[in-house]
Amino acid sequence: MAFDGLFTHALVHELQAILINGRVTKISAPYKNEIILTIRNNKINYPLLLSAHPNYARAQITHIPYTNPQTPSNFTMVLRKYLESAKLVTLEQLANDRVLNLSFVTRNELGDKLPLVLSLEIMGRYSNLILLNQETGQIIDTIKHVGMDQNRYRTLLPNAAYRRPPMQNKINLFENDFDWNLLQQFPNREVLAGQIVQKYQGFSKNSALILADMLHQKGQAALKIFLEQTLNPTPTIFKTERGDDFTCFNVEGKTFASLSEMLDHFYRNKATKDRVMSQGARMIHVVKNDLARNRKKLKKLQQELKATENADSYRVKGELLTTYLYQVKKGMASITLNNYYDQEKPVKITLSNQLSPSGNAQKYFKKYQKLKNAIGFINQQLKLTQDEITYLETIQAQIELANPSDLPDIKAELEKGGYLTVKKAAKKRPASTSKPDTFIASDGTKISVGKNNFQNDKLTLKTARKDEYWLHVKNIPGSHVIIHNNHPSQNTLTEAAQIAAYYSKARTSANVAVDYVQVKHIRKPNGAKPGFVIYEGQKTLYVTPIEAEVLALKA
Repeated sequence: MAFDGLFTHALVHELQAILINGRVTKISAPYKNEIILTIRNNKINYPLLLSAHPNYARAQITHIPYTNPQTPSNFTMVLRKYLESAKLVTLEQLANDRVLNLSFVTRNELGDKLPLVLSLEIMGRYSNLILLNQETGQIIDTIKHVGMDQNRYRTLLPNAAYRRPPMQNKINLFENDFDWNLLQQFPNREVLAGQIVQKYQGFSKNSALILADMLHQKGQAALKIFLEQTLNPTPTIFKTERGDDFTCFNVEGKTFASLSEMLDHFYRNKATKDRVMSQGARMIHVVKNDLARNRKKLKKLQQELKATENADSYRVKGELLTTYLYQVKKGMASITLNNYYDQEKPVKITLSNQLSPSGNAQKYFKKYQKLKNAIGFINQQLKLTQDEITYLETIQAQIELANPSDLPDIKAELEKGGYLTVKKAAKKRPASTSKPDTFIASDGTKISVGKNNFQNDKLTLKTARKDEYWLHVKNIPGSHVIIHNNHPSQNTLTEAAQIAAYYSKARTSANVAVDYVQVKHIRKPNGAKPGFVIYEGQKTLYVTPIEAEVLALKA
């Protein structure tokens, strides 16, 4: 991902235009290693995300909804103490590196001016967010503490003296001339790009390739055009051999109105999935283990059921022994008798030499009766185990499709079902406040989508009218979808079916079967698991979920 020095240069220019002289009105920390400063400027609130995530470190204005944890982190409390109501006076990049310095002015307890710097270092797993006292050069606090045992050159702890990150021995193109000999020496674009990365500061491989192509096409005039594009960027997501990447330069791909909007689009799924995996790790572990245990149990039950298929053979052998009891002598290990149930074919019957002839016959009858009794129990257990697997697969799919804000409801459901233990000291969980997602069909019809079983049950069984339409992927875990219309058009049905397919385990599949039926034909069996319903009289649509089309309908 090309969050390099050049992209940082472009982003700083974009953020300066809207944030400088704004005041911090709110400080949130919805996710680990990430802070959101709400900066109000010109009567507009800008949620500035500053992320020190090891994989997704970045700065941007974000409009992705988030929820705050009940207990703020220590670093959040420090930021609130020092930065609430502070004025942002400068926002600068360190050389052409991936370091952003946000300078604030506030006042201390005595009313004196207190200049502070919040420094974001975008350095992969070494990324950090550091609050500094500009006058003393001391660190007030950091989002990640780095002690002497981790880094002898640079200690990042409260009250420690701040040292800048070590500078690379590279040239800053915004302050120095380009070596035009490189263009003559390295006509191959890949080799030239490699030389640019090695010699000049702030270049990722993709940015260097873009410049190499421009230099080969336009010569020396290309450099000025290239550098000016960091001041007038074209936010673009483009395809590479390794997948999607983003840039501020004018290349072929999907363009956006701003760099921040592009970053929201690019990181929405990647960062959300990572946050869900992190925050839902315990739930994921429990569900995975329970699934493995129940699948193993199902396999064993199926083997036991298969073994009961021989039950009649034990009955036949018992009856043959009873009929020909006079031929059986105590101490025999086996006997061959004609099976009058199967055209007098000879059947070899194993005997116990410790039992009498009648005792051997009774032994076969007991085996027969035991297997017959087991069939009913095994079938009952098979159904219960299969229902448990279906339920756990549904929970697993919901976690995979969830946003971080959806996890508390799923956790509460697992606690209520006894899958997760509740700590004795834990406070009583408040009632769920999350709501189903809302979509608007092309003709204006409202469509609701449950994101977890609590929402599914409430949406289908309480909120929806009996004459409205309910949709669900066929035989696959997924969301309940309600069309709030008693006579939806075929196009609305198709759009709702695409939404149902997208919010299911079949999200990446083609030609997904989706059942639809009026809500009045839906019922929930007594004692059924959350989210489980049965229905009849349904019809089926076959659709292919396309993310862009589905998200375009989201309200």
